Amino acid sequence: MEKVYFKNSKGNKLCGILSGPISDESLPIIILCHGFSSSKDTQTYVRLEKILNEHKISTFRFDFFGHGESEGEFAKITISKAVDDILNAISFLKELGYSKIGLMGSSFGGISSIMAASKTHDLFMLVLKSPVSDYEKVTIKTDEELKGWKEKGHTYYESGKGEKLKLNYTFFEDFKNNDAYKAAKKIRIPTLIVHGDKDETVPLEQSKKTSGLIENCKLEIIEGSDHRYTNPEHFEKMIKLVSEFIINHV
Repeated sequence: MEKVYFKNSKGNKLCGILSGPISDESLPIIILCHGFSSSKDTQTYVRLEKILNEHKISTFRFDFFGHGESEGEFAKITISKAVDDILNAISFLKELGYSKIGLMGSSFGGISSIMAASKTHDLFMLVLKSPVSDYEKVTIKTDEELKGWKEKGHTYYESGKGEKLKLNYTFFEDFKNNDAYKAAKKIRIPTLIVHGDKDETVPLEQSKKTSGLIENCKLEIIEGSDHRYTNPEHFEKMIKLVSEFIINHV
């Protein structure tokens, strides 16, 4: 396991954890992309890192711009910036010698992974955990709230930890540049989507639609699960579905 740094297209330094059973670039590697206001150290990815490494699959979990140990102001994050981060992570791994690269993204990292996968031919598989596909439907705000956000230039987002984080209006404006449904039609690699049917943050219907647009996609619905898989049984089922899909497609 090694902490490494690479840069996005704007020159911001991003931090990641490169981990594998042995130092062998001929092994497959999976890029793990966290959710909004989260980090590379999320429980899901730390757990998957261990399981995949045990099966001789390397992993690279990194912090998006403005998150965790990466540079940048959280207020300035957009989907487009996250997509750029992923594409630069792919380039970074290719420069290190890796040639068999997979991608997994959760929620915000999910839509960013959909967009990135539609823009590159360097991936052999894609996994999406409760991905956002239509952010405008997730960021439900009244016309008055949107007007206030635009006039002030920013709003405040409450993270899962209860922190109030400043978020610029450019985040909303950037939605039009990232149509995940349109991007999904361009994806040809084997894809898995896991989504809970009691997800209170991202409607299951979004993943149902996305899975129908990706040519080679399997949708696994976890009954009773919320967005964060807070029930241990749901979490374990999600981990099992994701890890087995990756292992079976390596």
